[in-house]
Amino acid sequence: MTRRSRYLPLLALTLAFSALAGDKLDVVYHLTETEKVPFVLANINNHIDGTGGPDKVNIVLVMHGPAIKAFNDIEAVDRVRERVSGLQEQGVAFNVCGNTLKVMDLDIDEMLPGIIEVNQGVVRIAELQSRGYVYIRP
Repeated sequence: MTRRSRYLPLLALTLAFSALAGDKLDVVYHLTETEKVPFVLANINNHIDGTGGPDKVNIVLVMHGPAIKAFNDIEAVDRVRERVSGLQEQGVAFNVCGNTLKVMDLDIDEMLPGIIEVNQGVVRIAELQSRGYVYIRP
């Protein structure tokens, strides 16, 4: 039996007790494609509804690549702007990759209000996964 496999039953018990205790589900969504922005925002909203409301789930959307253009304050369409604001009110965190901002010659101040810059999007996703966040890439 490997060292790792010895801990699997303990991990399963920990997750089961967390669910029974009513702890929030932690989820990280990964978005890179501009054409998927409306779908992902709707999916996050459905996820919140499906878990019983924002007090039942922690959601972080990490975006990099071309998708960040849809969150540029000047270019964002009203529907995206409204959905982001509504999701932020429900506790959803929006993280944008700092490397992508640099490559696209954008500044965090040019993004929709409340979006947080992280150094590297993929590193942020890995950090969240290492803390137990469930990974979803629609």
